[in-house]
Amino acid sequence: MNVKPLNELKTFLEQYAAPMGIEIVDIEFSDRERALTIFIETESGVDLDTCEAFHNAIMDPIDQFDPTYDAPYTLNVSSPGLDRPFKTPRDFERNLGKDVELKLFAPLKGKKFFEGTLVAFDENTITIKTAKEELKFPRNRVAKINKAIKFD
Repeated sequence: MNVKPLNELKTFLEQYAAPMGIEIVDIEFSDRERALTIFIETESGVDLDTCEAFHNAIMDPIDQFDPTYDAPYTLNVSSPGLDRPFKTPRDFERNLGKDVELKLFAPLKGKKFFEGTLVAFDENTITIKTAKEELKFPRNRVAKINKAIKFD
């Protein structure tokens, strides 16, 4: 299925998201399922009511934008999920000072998995502080970094 560029769709939808205090963190299109999913975030988190309100706000405008050139599709609005990998600088900024899980492609100091507090990042490195030390990881060695999920 032919789909308009997702970055254009994101730019278009931001005019509806911003007044609602919503940030669009990602957009995905599944050709197999013919589903367009908009992943959103707010300062206080995302619940079902937030997803429904944004879905209702963009239903008509997105049809006018016509992201699939008149082909039928399902529109989904979702939270990014607790274990969503950080993809953008904004993802890293939002999580500075928070606990993260970091997985490497290959072991470093005999380990591929690290947990700690995200203390810094740039184009080339990610720095976390563990209970014992501060560690810098080259970005090209990091397979995935996401929020640490803790159950009390």
